[in-house]
Amino acid sequence: MNIFEEFKEEILSHVSKFLVRENILGKVPLEKITVEPPRDRSFGELSTNAALIVAQTIKIEPQKTAKELCSIIERDARVESVDIAGPGFINLQLKQDVWNRTLKQAYLKGYDFGRSRLGRGKKINVEYVSANPTGPLHVGHTRGAVFGDALSNLLEFSGFQVTREYYVNDAGSQIDTLSRSVFLRYCELYGQTVEFGENSYPGEYLIEVAKSLSKKYSDQLLPLEEEDWLPLIRQFSTEAMLSLIKADLKTIGIRMDEYYSEKKLCDAGKIDKAIDALEQKGLIYEGKLPAPKGKVTEDWEPRDQLLFKATEFGDDVDRPMKKSDGDWTYFAPDVAYHYDKIERKFDKLINVFGADHSGYVKRMKAAVAALSNSEIDLDIKLCQLVRLFKDGKPYKMSKREGNFVTLRDLVAEVGKDVVRFLMLTRRNDVPLDFDFDKALEQSKDNAVFYVQYAHARCCSIIKKADQKDIESNNLEIDSIDLSVLTSNSERRIILKLCEWPRVVEQAAHSQEPHRIVFFLYDLASDIHSYQHEGKLNEELRVLASDLTLMRARLVLIKVCRQIICSGLNILGVTPLTKM
Repeated sequence: MNIFEEFKEEILSHVSKFLVRENILGKVPLEKITVEPPRDRSFGELSTNAALIVAQTIKIEPQKTAKELCSIIERDARVESVDIAGPGFINLQLKQDVWNRTLKQAYLKGYDFGRSRLGRGKKINVEYVSANPTGPLHVGHTRGAVFGDALSNLLEFSGFQVTREYYVNDAGSQIDTLSRSVFLRYCELYGQTVEFGENSYPGEYLIEVAKSLSKKYSDQLLPLEEEDWLPLIRQFSTEAMLSLIKADLKTIGIRMDEYYSEKKLCDAGKIDKAIDALEQKGLIYEGKLPAPKGKVTEDWEPRDQLLFKATEFGDDVDRPMKKSDGDWTYFAPDVAYHYDKIERKFDKLINVFGADHSGYVKRMKAAVAALSNSEIDLDIKLCQLVRLFKDGKPYKMSKREGNFVTLRDLVAEVGKDVVRFLMLTRRNDVPLDFDFDKALEQSKDNAVFYVQYAHARCCSIIKKADQKDIESNNLEIDSIDLSVLTSNSERRIILKLCEWPRVVEQAAHSQEPHRIVFFLYDLASDIHSYQHEGKLNEELRVLASDLTLMRARLVLIKVCRQIICSGLNILGVTPLTKM
């Protein structure tokens, strides 16, 4: 039950009738009309910009339109009062029983309260992490992993059929580099002196891979030529690294539905299939690209290449599909991979990339538009860098695994829940500072502690009620009088709880899981304030002496608990029952 959406539909109906009367229906951008909580609660409980949107289009005074709309809205039996504020905002105050009915619905729906049919069962593919299988995941991967996973949870909660996918880059030259690095560690085990050059991975994590390799082959690989041992170690190393990555993801509570192999894609001839599809559309040609902009390359010379007409779909230049030596470019298998997604009949595609992949956005969107006849939307989310701080200074953790800070190091230092929650406290497209001191302190400044503690407090109250034989788990909602919830704190919490369906829908629509974090923090703040007031004033305690009041307050606390639990589950954070 989304009270804001209900009133938006009502207001849109009133506005449409007004526009028909004025013979201007179709000229006003009705999609810009909003109904939302005002920033200042003293102005009301709902606020709409409808009069402003209408007035801007037909060039009349917003106040005039606002007055006419107000005269219609105030006839609604659910409305307590209507006011006009500022240049023409309309603020509504609803009767308390409207909010109480929503609270009742929330209680009855339980953990399904806030779910929507926004997705209506549409198939959506969310590809995230997709790190090269050459080593453990690091802090840079962590943010994209957490963001992609929380976004997937949010979309599922909103009615989408989500496939979580990891694209395994197991066909490129980096796999040969990995294999040679493993072979060097393997040789070390048998007393040979080795040297790791620039084109190798020196991380100690490869020692364990080499040991496993030795268990399987003993010293049989030592006398072989590279052309003989490379294929064996290539497959062995890739599987070992993928197992390591899966273990890393499990550490942070992430599961994938699909690990899609680039090598299998290439072996199945899917690149040729995708290029053929583009050729049939007249989008592949032999041509020369202009010199790279912004830099002079001495050995650059124009040459004929197999090109994709990416500029016809919004890209800056056409994109090469083959190198001068006849091999496919890095872009070609990516095009084939997304063509495969299209053939799997997804309604929408989302890729979560690191900020260093920003140059790939236009070309990938162009490829998907070309291959799907612009029927499938590809949305690429870029996750900016994470900066680690401790004692107010940039913090360098153990580099035992190589020249990066691993996901496991981070989780071992502060815990899975802290990592996941704090990675979602900012929009994905802005840099994030991860402060270890705040992450570990138990205070309001530690957002995850603050929210988990609010959930634990709700659980504690309910447990105490059960010990008093209140039977909080069997409250008959129809026999409970919610009108006794009249204190300012109770009213504030009820209004916040009723926002939950709207917040979920907005977060899913904008693909911004950080909105869930902000909502939970605000709700937790209201709960903690309510608890504090109860300590100061016995009449405001949840477990009051008045049984009617106690039962109504228990309903309020139970709904608080279930919404915090739902929100934390979307974020992939454990809703603790005690702390």
